[in-house]
Amino acid sequence: MTTDLPEDLRTPLRAYRFMATVVGLLLVVLCLVGLPLHYGYLVSDAAWLAEGSGSGWQLGSDISAYLGVAHGWLYMIFLFCAFWLSRRADWDIPFTAVTLVCGTVPLLSFWAEHRATERVRTEVHEPLPA
Repeated sequence: MTTDLPEDLRTPLRAYRFMATVVGLLLVVLCLVGLPLHYGYLVSDAAWLAEGSGSGWQLGSDISAYLGVAHGWLYMIFLFCAFWLSRRADWDIPFTAVTLVCGTVPLLSFWAEHRATERVRTEVHEPLPA
């Protein structure tokens, strides 16, 4: 739970986790559904995937166009949320960089979100060095 975190970490962590999930889901749909349908990677000789046929190609084209733009804008918000969390949690530069880049690879943002959440929770519950 994020309720046991200090307030200065709770809000950035929630925002980061939400944006990582949204960006990750959009990127998975875009890369594993939209682009293969649009460019005919799934079954190139199927009539319903032919360019201009209306169904498969058009669906892929629409997913690519709209989700691609949405992912781009939401990725900017994701970058802001990840950077905000990194400053509040006092992460080092390499950890921050990996976390920021993980939003560009399908399925990797889910791993990075889990990794970042665990790090925040672990560091909050560790006793401070004397």
